[in-house]
Amino acid sequence: MESRFGLSRLIEKASLVGAFLLPAFLPLPAWADCPAPPATPLAKVVNVVDGDTLRLVDGRSVRLIGLNTPELAGKGRTDEPGAVVARRRLQALVDQAGGAVAVVPGRQPRDHYGRTLAHVYTPDGRSLEARLLEEGLGYQVVVLPNDALSDCHARAEQRARQAGIGVWRAFSPRPAASVDRGGFAVVAGTVLSVQRNRGGVWMNLDGGLVLHVAKANEESFDLGALQAMRGQPVEARGWVTDRGRRSGEAANRARWVLRLTAPAMLQALSSAPKVVGVNP
Repeated sequence: MESRFGLSRLIEKASLVGAFLLPAFLPLPAWADCPAPPATPLAKVVNVVDGDTLRLVDGRSVRLIGLNTPELAGKGRTDEPGAVVARRRLQALVDQAGGAVAVVPGRQPRDHYGRTLAHVYTPDGRSLEARLLEEGLGYQVVVLPNDALSDCHARAEQRARQAGIGVWRAFSPRPAASVDRGGFAVVAGTVLSVQRNRGGVWMNLDGGLVLHVAKANEESFDLGALQAMRGQPVEARGWVTDRGRRSGEAANRARWVLRLTAPAMLQALSSAPKVVGVNP
């Protein structure tokens, strides 16, 4: 973990001194580019659950919109690389904010776990999601209809990716053929076919992974652009599910499916991706 996340010691120091300095070669911070709406009330934080989840004094569990950080240990799995670093950094940011944050719920205010989906800001109006993304402590995610700050978040992530820090240190996307478990992933592969049926749009990648656009989200995608990706290398990100465990599935169907929750979660690549290894 330490070798991949070279910022971890710096972040730990930041937790002690109450400040975090990005590398000097980065331009001005993008996290200041996502200001909070005016007159947003503050809420007291009682616990930082992980790198993208807070628990408030009023009982709400708040999942930050637009960000997915590596998972902490649980249910028989170990910490993913960067998970502890992300949680410590979010804790440090909350501490610097005096333990209170501004919470702005999204258009979809809750997820299926009952958590509040919200943009979270420091008292002076700076986005915590953009801050964590710019420091390379997580991946941008866009889940419709909560896409209001997706452009701002994309700029923040791009700076970290270009700098090669945090999760982007020596990064390469997971080859589609190597996907063998559920959970969040950034994958790369070549589109072999694109099919549409009553369940939505299905993009079959080399190696057997399928990208799925649900029927409810179809209108947000350009179907022609998806069709034009046949034969092209792409990078996709999202949550992988194991379709092979569902009863009644046809035996000849691909087992692993990655849900595309917004157009921003898929991009065409100008050439075949350079894959130097498989990310844990």
